[in-house]
Amino acid sequence: MEKTENKLTWINFLHIYQPVNTDAHVIKEATDMSYARIVRALEVNEHIKFTINISGCLFLRWEEMGYQDLIKRINKLVKKGQIDLTGTAAYHPLLPLVPEKEIIKQIKENEAILKKHFGASFKPRGFFFPELAYSPGAAKLVVELGYKWLLMDEIAVTGKAGEADFDRVYLDKNSGLKVVIRSRKLSNSYVPETIVKLLKKKLISNTPVITATDGELYGLRHIDHTAVFENLLKQKNFNTKTISEFVKSKSDYTPIKPVAHSWATTEEEFKKKEPFNLWQEKTNVVQKKLWDLARLAYNTIEDHHDDPNYNWARWHLVRGLASCTFWWASAKDFRLFGPISWSPDEIERGVNELVRSVRALEKEETREVKMKAEKQWIGIKKMIWERHWTYYWKKT
Repeated sequence: MEKTENKLTWINFLHIYQPVNTDAHVIKEATDMSYARIVRALEVNEHIKFTINISGCLFLRWEEMGYQDLIKRINKLVKKGQIDLTGTAAYHPLLPLVPEKEIIKQIKENEAILKKHFGASFKPRGFFFPELAYSPGAAKLVVELGYKWLLMDEIAVTGKAGEADFDRVYLDKNSGLKVVIRSRKLSNSYVPETIVKLLKKKLISNTPVITATDGELYGLRHIDHTAVFENLLKQKNFNTKTISEFVKSKSDYTPIKPVAHSWATTEEEFKKKEPFNLWQEKTNVVQKKLWDLARLAYNTIEDHHDDPNYNWARWHLVRGLASCTFWWASAKDFRLFGPISWSPDEIERGVNELVRSVRALEKEETREVKMKAEKQWIGIKKMIWERHWTYYWKKT
């Protein structure tokens, strides 16, 4: 009987996203340095498969910037089974922190964008929560919309890193969705280098290596001078699987009942039940004021469905609700692949969209709430720039 060679199995997830209202040169840089590189690497290595989320809002920007050819190439890879695309929310809000109606609207809009490019019957099996920010309530909406599996960070299993079994597919008792767990330690590295090290050490087991990162890691955030990524994919001494393939390969599922968390939630935050501190920390006055304005804008617009400019107001609102608006106010120090998470320019970009959403409404009855929104907007701008010049200038 012929002996079967035991090979490492790498299940790699990539999140590809840029804020829809960011500058064109930012999208071009990320696309040319990272996203196109990933696509090109898959085209050259037909045996390699990745699971990828591409947020709908990035497709919108690619369309207007002339990246139709890149979209067509991605479509070919999807049809060949080399890319397993997931669903998500179109404009990258933090789903546990926005109203249920908004969650549903953004998931459905994302589906419409995917159908435009991948066919009227296209429906992903998996779903990506932006920032892997999970809550039981949001998960129930996701399963109602027809999705079958989720990706979660390993902290979801017990609240601690290092205790998940990566060879298992878990079952979320809150929603009934199947769950695949990523390794936080391996994901918080330049993953291709990590895979190369594992192969050299011949640390091969039946347990797959499951990683999940932002796509910008592959070029924009990490300059791979020696083409470690491309050289790795040429090797034949490991296998790759999509998450959908991995889920399908299992018949037994381990039940868990995860609570709210994200891929950035620390063990201490998990214990304190403060899972989303990067976007909504209770001691962060700037974030508190941002959410106050976001709620005002959302509620005002939803109260005026019959306003002639309702759609235009929502056009601004979804851009302001993107997680980046709040993340850039967290002022956390990320020495790995990034600077301090503080940028008054990026905060202002989101705040401007929120106030413009209220300004856009046509009816005269919105005059008073417009004035309230303007006062909040002015207060936030004053606060962030005073803090910037006093505390963060020359430190970011």
